[in-house]
Amino acid sequence: MKRIINVAAFAAIALSILGTNAFAQSRTREDVLNEIASKRAELQTLEDQFLAPAKEDRAAYAEFLRQPDTGLIRLLPREVYDSWVLKDRRKTLTIRGGGAYYSFTRLTHEYGSGEDIGLEQGSLKVGFAGANYGMLTNLGEVPLEEIVLEHPSVTFLAEHSAATAEPQARLEQRRFMTGATIDNAVYKNALPVVVGSTYLLRSIDYDASDVIVVLRVVRKDDDGSVIIAWKLLKKYPKPELARGETKP
Repeated sequence: MKRIINVAAFAAIALSILGTNAFAQSRTREDVLNEIASKRAELQTLEDQFLAPAKEDRAAYAEFLRQPDTGLIRLLPREVYDSWVLKDRRKTLTIRGGGAYYSFTRLTHEYGSGEDIGLEQGSLKVGFAGANYGMLTNLGEVPLEEIVLEHPSVTFLAEHSAATAEPQARLEQRRFMTGATIDNAVYKNALPVVVGSTYLLRSIDYDASDVIVVLRVVRKDDDGSVIIAWKLLKKYPKPELARGETKP
């Protein structure tokens, strides 16, 4: 009797395996590719939700967001979510840059699309690739709505002429990496995140965009991500760079 039961069990398992193999063989490579596309779309939706500011944030800035050229974004700390940085990729994002960057002209977090701002090691940064450069200054707890293009605090950024040759651009990179003080204001390519502070940013991304943006750090979440309200103050013509050797 026991032998009969064992044979029956073996037969059931064999039929199950054969059925699974038959199902797998019936799926074409096109079927698998379509499923991959479907999974990728699902993952993109989840990542968009993870990057989005909370409903409470949007409600608090609803009136501000009715103005043109404004937005509310979340920046994720690169050292936490960027798969290019971390070896353990189970909790990183597939979006290039890990949601740590943003373009105020293309309205995307995707790194490599003309990013204007980034979040790394608790600091806001500008200028990331090649000869691209920029500068930030912290205005303190100044209401975001008060800062317009004609505001005195914007003068230096508005009057700055983007470098047109690579050696000059490299000099500007080093200048703002060290920090420049103009009219008692400090301008650097990276400044610590201070919740409640309003910042001015000029981002010069060659062959892509050149913008002045005012932004405010609304709050900071437990994972180190920050919510930022922003307004585009000026968009310059696309900057171009004459290539050349940089002198030592």
